[in-house]
Amino acid sequence: MPSSGTLSILALGDVIGKPGRKALAKNLDALIQESNADFVLANGENASGGLGITPQVAEELLSLPIDMLTSGNHIWKHKEIKGYLDSQKRLLRPANYPDGSPGRGSGLYKAQNGMSIGVLNLEGLLFMNSLPCPFKAADRALETLREKTPLCIVDFHAEATSEKRALGHYLDGRVTAVLGTHTHIPTADAEVLPGGTGYITDLGMCGPTDSVIGVRKEPAIARFTDKLPTGFQVAKGRVQIQGAVIVADVKTGKCLEITQRTWSV
Repeated sequence: MPSSGTLSILALGDVIGKPGRKALAKNLDALIQESNADFVLANGENASGGLGITPQVAEELLSLPIDMLTSGNHIWKHKEIKGYLDSQKRLLRPANYPDGSPGRGSGLYKAQNGMSIGVLNLEGLLFMNSLPCPFKAADRALETLREKTPLCIVDFHAEATSEKRALGHYLDGRVTAVLGTHTHIPTADAEVLPGGTGYITDLGMCGPTDSVIGVRKEPAIARFTDKLPTGFQVAKGRVQIQGAVIVADVKTGKCLEITQRTWSV
């Protein structure tokens, strides 16, 4: 149970289309109460039809008790998002896109208890886009964020578990938590690293579970068996909200506890 010297953060995995959005709209208040969350963040890069995010959908999510949204490689799917990223500070794109890219890759936000929290969004390189180094981008962003607050959360949107794990150890002791996203499958490795950084390889997703990472099974299977391109559609049926609860010391910014959570709704 968080005390006055601690802060609780609810971090949610990739929100998948309308099923994920509806599940959060209906259940998020109760989950915040259950987890005693002072701050809520979610990855929204698949919130619009399962691929990308539009300004309208971003506003829909930000009207919920979600303090800010991170994203990843699909952030550019809808062209109208570029101008929105410049104006909406509560939606981040990965910080390691080239200089001059729309939007911002990190920011400072207020928790419900008034504490400042730094959030940094990064995208991995292995099996992903060819981008500048996320490790060096983290170094640059943290120089600024840690001047303002010891509480810093990193969303590392990456494919390879090895790259995520490496960044976790690279930033151990310098950030409150490194949270992996992108693969939509929650991992069982939530832990506090030796330097006091909470870590999990992937938060999972907020979306339909009778699916292949949130999309209809049949087209996904056909892509592997027929080797032909197929369109993806968001699946229907039972939804799970997946993520993690992080408890941090407000003075040091160190993670005291991180727990993977899955709610069937």
